[in-house]
Amino acid sequence: MSILFGLQRKQWLGQIVSARLVSLVLTTVIPFEVLSTPALAIPPAASVNTKVNVPNTMSYWPFNISRYLKVPPNFSISVYARIREARFIAVAPNGNLLVSQPSTGKVLIVRANGSKDPIISDFVTGLRRPHDIVFHTINNTTYIYISENNQINRFIYKSGDITAHNRQVVVAGLPDRSTSELKGAYAHELKNIALDTNHKLYVSIASACNACVADTVSNPRRGAIYQYNADGSNRRLFAQGLRNAEGLAFVPGTNDLWVSVNNRDEITYPFKDATNNYGKIIPSYVDNHPPEEFTRVRDGGNYGWPFCNPNPDTSSGFYYMPFDRDSKLNANGNVNCNAMDKIIRGIQAHSAPLGLTFLQNTKFPSLYSNGVVLGLHGSWNRQRKSGYVGYKIAYFPWDSTTKIPGDQIDLVSGWTLPVTEKYWGRPVDTAVDQQGNLLISDDYSGTIYKLSYNRSR
Repeated sequence: MSILFGLQRKQWLGQIVSARLVSLVLTTVIPFEVLSTPALAIPPAASVNTKVNVPNTMSYWPFNISRYLKVPPNFSISVYARIREARFIAVAPNGNLLVSQPSTGKVLIVRANGSKDPIISDFVTGLRRPHDIVFHTINNTTYIYISENNQINRFIYKSGDITAHNRQVVVAGLPDRSTSELKGAYAHELKNIALDTNHKLYVSIASACNACVADTVSNPRRGAIYQYNADGSNRRLFAQGLRNAEGLAFVPGTNDLWVSVNNRDEITYPFKDATNNYGKIIPSYVDNHPPEEFTRVRDGGNYGWPFCNPNPDTSSGFYYMPFDRDSKLNANGNVNCNAMDKIIRGIQAHSAPLGLTFLQNTKFPSLYSNGVVLGLHGSWNRQRKSGYVGYKIAYFPWDSTTKIPGDQIDLVSGWTLPVTEKYWGRPVDTAVDQQGNLLISDDYSGTIYKLSYNRSR
């Protein structure tokens, strides 16, 4: 890799490059690690424009007209439930589905009801913007961990429970918009969590801003991940420089923590070149910079934000990107970008990756089971919304030799209309149910979808 990263970086040169050319450059460059191993088996991508099957009882907006999504061959997609502003989801050991609803302070439970609509009821109420949900077993006791803006709770779970009980606050006092120094302004106060096989709890404390120094010196540090014991004791800083790590998940069978990160907006042009654009906001540059991040997080790692921005315009493309100094917060190079941990895999800027689900050890179709899916929520901060940016479920094949994801393909797309570029849905999170269907939450249309493989075809 030293040869690859020793190459001279390619500056933008201030020219507006067509989206087609940018896409070609970013998707055809293959890093050294991938070239040195056998090619990954790439399953079929979304290619079939498929009508969304909607029960009559759920056919209100946006399903008051026929809607179509693009899925791979032999798949179908349907509306399983309608839940306003549904965010993160988790399948319980008995098959029930839990859905967070930050806007109401609730986590809902969705229970299958034969051929009828599922039964939806309150699992727990009165929370402060609940977000992530994780089941975890310790010494034969299964817990449900649920994050709030300001704390992490756990509840003892017994199979068939339809309401939460035995609540324990394991982490209190997390920063949110009520934190005095923030004066009511916290851009990313929703919390995401994960637990490893050693019963360590990981909490993402996202940035309060787009890009600022204050988050890097706060206590606790923001734009960071902290580790705790499962009971909330022994807090310590695990990693930093991660602006807004929404998806946290471990590769099955390992304690390798991977995250999906919403990177910054309105980046200024970082090069002192003939364009004279240094330090200015150039929309054509902002459209594709900096990439979103999908990366493994190591203990003690620093991933650059807000001082160093990953650059996808080199020979390594979206893999192991070098950093450019931020022209506003690190113009003089006081922070050494060469010392930062490189981002393993970039995603098109402004895709807004949220939920991250590894498919290994699930019943999802075997063609896809050695891979990972991310919900790409889409973003306001791009001149054009349609095409290859956001509003889709992305799939990455997993290379078990290099232990990194391969090239991105679309698993489900079509939530934006190509002519108007208006969106009618914004996917958030995914989970695989006990039958092998992929459940998808959409907080814009208020929908839980079910992506099913039709094995009889």
